[in-house]
Amino acid sequence: MTGRAPSAAPAGGEKDPVDGRSAAVAVLISVLRDGRSLGTALDAQRAGLRDPRERALAQELCYGVLRWQPRLEAILGELLRRPLRSRDDDLRALLLLGLYQLIHMRTPAHAAVAESAGLARALGKPWAVGVVNGVLRTFQRRSAALLAAADRDPAHRLAHPRWLLQEVRAAWPAEWESILGQNNRRPPMSLRVNARLGGREEYLGRLAAAGIEAAPAPHTTHGLTLAAPVDVERLPGFGAGAVSVQDASAQLAAELLDLHAGRRVLDACAAPGGKTAHLLEREPRLARLLAVDRDEVRLRKLRRGLERLHLQEPAEKGAGRSAVQIICADASEPKTWWDHEPFDRILLDAPCSGTGVIRRHPDIKLHRQPQDVRALCAAQGRLLDALWPLLARGGLLLYATCSILPRENALQVASFLERHADAHSPPVAAGWGRPAAPGRQILTGEDGMDGFYYAVLARR
Repeated sequence: MTGRAPSAAPAGGEKDPVDGRSAAVAVLISVLRDGRSLGTALDAQRAGLRDPRERALAQELCYGVLRWQPRLEAILGELLRRPLRSRDDDLRALLLLGLYQLIHMRTPAHAAVAESAGLARALGKPWAVGVVNGVLRTFQRRSAALLAAADRDPAHRLAHPRWLLQEVRAAWPAEWESILGQNNRRPPMSLRVNARLGGREEYLGRLAAAGIEAAPAPHTTHGLTLAAPVDVERLPGFGAGAVSVQDASAQLAAELLDLHAGRRVLDACAAPGGKTAHLLEREPRLARLLAVDRDEVRLRKLRRGLERLHLQEPAEKGAGRSAVQIICADASEPKTWWDHEPFDRILLDAPCSGTGVIRRHPDIKLHRQPQDVRALCAAQGRLLDALWPLLARGGLLLYATCSILPRENALQVASFLERHADAHSPPVAAGWGRPAAPGRQILTGEDGMDGFYYAVLARR
């Protein structure tokens, strides 16, 4: 949509946005000023956009601005005569949006400038029209010099907060630039075929018939990667549970757990439930699967996912006719929910920094702080210590994170092994990732996958 200004103010939340750009400004204000997550803010705004093209535009703008925000901020700082006031955070979001369009999109320059000026009026700031025009037109004239100046600083060139760049560089001195570059790329859309309802080859045929190109995801038994993302409504049988959206790296957990009929399994920190569902798809004859999470909102997503996949009956039809038991509780406090029957398998998908999935959640770069990682490491240690006594002798605990930071991964597991003489970590023999003893690490983008860490802990 070009050549006209939106007619509704996007920032207050009282009115639906009229186009993708006004929706994007509202989302960016929520994320940059109010600290909301990108996913939550974007879902709220997209609901008011009827045109799929405008929904796609809003998503492209929001993800793009947040992906490149540190670089865009550096350039904007050179263009402003004086810093913006805190009450003008909406204008800041608008200017970042304009710069992103001029640098990274095929939007005609005159349209990007005109639309941005129109958004300033819609925000109730007609005085800012001149500022927007001046900043964006100055960038057009000086773009080569401004971009070159910003890119002399690796933190700006690679668009990451300095502390995170330094941490990744220290952890992966040979790969750090590649990792940070992958964080700024659009991730592939990967699917997991419901093994209860069909095979991968059969679903590939259904996709082809629907005009959707896909290929088997490497290292998975039921994973597929699409050539281009599509709305889930276009996926054949999605509503009927034929397939789920899940990255290939997350699909490795079910295989590593070595599931068999009759086993008792605990999925700790289970929500939103992708791995929970995968466990049941692979082995429907489990004696018990207990899913624990302390976030009731995310547990509702888990329940809806299980119902869509026909793994659990809806509540109104008598939920419970399934091997899944769902408990809202703190997994690190088992005395409040454990029945003292040991588990044969435990999956601990631990809370982590999310540094392996930044390409899917670019707002992590904005919201995550160094002190958060320290707190997460402490929580991971508490969870490991609390859940270990629940494991039967000869059982396996699979520790997983979507992080690439060693202190959350190999160093965390090594510390646990020092504290528990009855635990050992057998090597993960696999064709994916790289050894990170103890355990195995996938770096972001390897074989197209998200960054992930897995370690198997066996009880002697």
